[in-house]
Amino acid sequence: CDIILMVLDPTKEDTQKDLLTKELEAIGIRMNRRPPDVTVTKTNGGGLRFNATMPLTSFDREQCQSVLSQYKMFNADVVIREDINVDDFIDVIDGNRKYCKCLYVYNKIDMLAVKEVDRLARLPMSVVVSVSHKLNLDYLLERLWDEMEIVRVYTKKKGDFPDFNEPIVITPQRGNKTMTVENAVILLHRSLLEDFKSAMVWGASAKTNPAIVGLKHTLKDEDVLQIMKMTQAEKVRAATGKKTGTTIAGSNIKVDAKTLKEKQSKTLRS
Repeated sequence: CDIILMVLDPTKEDTQKDLLTKELEAIGIRMNRRPPDVTVTKTNGGGLRFNATMPLTSFDREQCQSVLSQYKMFNADVVIREDINVDDFIDVIDGNRKYCKCLYVYNKIDMLAVKEVDRLARLPMSVVVSVSHKLNLDYLLERLWDEMEIVRVYTKKKGDFPDFNEPIVITPQRGNKTMTVENAVILLHRSLLEDFKSAMVWGASAKTNPAIVGLKHTLKDEDVLQIMKMTQAEKVRAATGKKTGTTIAGSNIKVDAKTLKEKQSKTLRS
């Protein structure tokens, strides 16, 4: 998912938020957090090599070795680039956690005092609304749009106008989780990567219109994208690293370019 909306009733106890958070944590969903900046690489020997680029307050080498031994990993390189705890390290080892944003939506604000509404509205990642009275719903939509970081990319075929009806929608949770041309191609159809040569981009991300870019180009909202495919000769060259050579006239029999050059030189000498 791109974002979680947790709708809460502010007229009841605040424990509902904690209970829902615990339930989501139990199934591997981490809300309003990013993956820990930790790298764990299995090795064939040498035991544990533990490196931290900053002081750790809640984690050390002994805890690291204890966790790795439970996963039967006795030889590994561990690099930690931020202050973490044991739970964060276990999340890295498991590798199946889902990190996404969560917006806490407090409904029924028409039943609260102004001071309480103001307090709830100032909480991080919180929005106050009243569905029955249709209060603040426009701001909720605006906040959703901003938090999801949506980038719409319109596709274009050669010689045609762009298709503005069905854009490719890119978010940090989709595809390879980047805002690049590569992710747009993956979301369009993964098989297109095999034939990809370059792309033409019109819009805010292009220095010139159009700009010829590669897979790592970062796209911006409402860019127009045209994919250019490789020819058959370019596919062979990309696969083998060599030119495709030539064929005998009137047939598909390939002739080595070096052999052909030798024959041509002999003919010129004679």
